[in-house]
Amino acid sequence: MKTAFLFSGQGAQYTGMGKELYANEKIVAETFDQASEALGYDMASLCFDEDQVDKLNQTEYTQPAILTVSIAFWRLLSAKGFTADAVCGLSLGEYSALVASGAIDFKTAVALVAKRGHFMANAAPAGSGKMVAVMNTQSEIIEQCCQKASDIGIVSPANYNTPQQIVIGGEVAAVDKACELLMEAGSKRLIPLNVSGPFHTALLKPAAEQLAVELAKINFAPMTVPVISNTTAQVMPQSEIKSLLEQQVMSPVHFYESVDTLKKLGITQMVEIGPGKVLSGFLKKIDKTIATTRVEDSKTLNETIAFLADE
Repeated sequence: MKTAFLFSGQGAQYTGMGKELYANEKIVAETFDQASEALGYDMASLCFDEDQVDKLNQTEYTQPAILTVSIAFWRLLSAKGFTADAVCGLSLGEYSALVASGAIDFKTAVALVAKRGHFMANAAPAGSGKMVAVMNTQSEIIEQCCQKASDIGIVSPANYNTPQQIVIGGEVAAVDKACELLMEAGSKRLIPLNVSGPFHTALLKPAAEQLAVELAKINFAPMTVPVISNTTAQVMPQSEIKSLLEQQVMSPVHFYESVDTLKKLGITQMVEIGPGKVLSGFLKKIDKTIATTRVEDSKTLNETIAFLADE
């Protein structure tokens, strides 16, 4: 049986994420401490304290927080002897995947994603963009409607989450126009998303350019397991890590095509690592035959250990 580890993306955060395992597992607490040291603020307080919720939901804090929680859980699994045959993450989760592959150390990664979050939060002025989840509509129709609406501004697919859920994003007027065209084409459910910016669209080009400057300073080590790129939905070549991470900020996330690539690599079971169960939910919609589990607390950790030990 071949196993893939999948890492949570932005939006999965919540107050209290990781708290139980932080209290009970030394390696989790050590990971939080390393993040605090790298960033200059208390990561445990950010993730656990109710009065920090507004800060936790700010992109520049959300991203390092989710990375910290995800890597803490991954280290816990690794310490118990469990490894992956391939790794993948949803947007931000790609950085957790790169840490798990050995390409970048955790402290470098957490500092980098804090900068990435800052760049992304400031790339498009508040209120200038929006994102909408389009349900049960063929990707070709969505792409055509976005293309037509591009006459009045930037709009494009941003997340290919499942075949039944594709998110579009861009400038408000252009997204609204695309939604009108989609309804005319037969789309029944369009769900506006409460997000802080039109991520994975051309509006994030300034963030991509700023991120490229930071990426140029980093030496990525050889990956020990394949990482699937969000941008191409293919195995990430070592020589293209920096360029793909730069592009990823303003390019669509191809999640369900990435799952298909994992299947072609012989992966039959997948473990979601990090807060929430968004990816597990996507996997059920993409392919029910993939055995899926997750790590988020003691209960799910023990279930995952039993699941992986039972191969």
